[in-house]
Amino acid sequence: MVVLLVTAGYDQTIRFWDASSGMCYKTLQHPDKQVNCLQIRPDKQYIVAGGNPQIKVYDVNSKGTEPLITYDGHAGNVTSLGFQRDGRWMYSCSEDGTIKIWDLRAPTFQRDYESRAGVNAVALHPNQGEIISGDQAGTVRVWDLTANRCCCEVVPEGETPISSISVAADASCVVASNFNGNVFFWQPRSSEHLQPLHKLQAHGSYITAARLSPDARYLATASADRTVKLWNVADYSLATTLAGA
Repeated sequence: MVVLLVTAGYDQTIRFWDASSGMCYKTLQHPDKQVNCLQIRPDKQYIVAGGNPQIKVYDVNSKGTEPLITYDGHAGNVTSLGFQRDGRWMYSCSEDGTIKIWDLRAPTFQRDYESRAGVNAVALHPNQGEIISGDQAGTVRVWDLTANRCCCEVVPEGETPISSISVAADASCVVASNFNGNVFFWQPRSSEHLQPLHKLQAHGSYITAARLSPDARYLATASADRTVKLWNVADYSLATTLAGA
């Protein structure tokens, strides 16, 4: 069984890899723009690529190279996207300052939430009813999909842009990183309240990504300082550092 790994970037290609052997076995051209973000649907049948400004859907198992569907709706770089747990719908955010919800059976978005700044990151709460976003003005917001509104706003460090958002699978904590190299931890008390837990000075330069492990025991951070760090969430201590060239 092939362990699927898919990569993409500014070279305008999407590459499929056998993760166990390290062999690239398929390459798709994405000629319009660079790929800013990429996700595999939970059933592993489709991948979606966010560009500028389109979102394109590809069949993982198809021998063809053309996208199945192209979604228009954003007016700037699509910076982050993801799927609902069962793959019934998709969410995305963009530098155009919006967060959108897409039914994959429909030609356009079904919901459109306006932020007051370009949105860099979004994550879906495990309850599947809330989306947490982080924007270029430094604000973390919780969007209630049932009430169809923003129900909580947190500004952890002034106007410093938020670079990434991660939510524990058991909803025990929400993590946001920013361009100052800091990571912030909150405990969700309710959809309308995030209880601050800790501020971590993780890097000396801006953080490009921060992700919690599936069991929420560890947090991985990647930075422009050319390091990846692994942190123990229990006591916020550094477990290891991987240094790039």
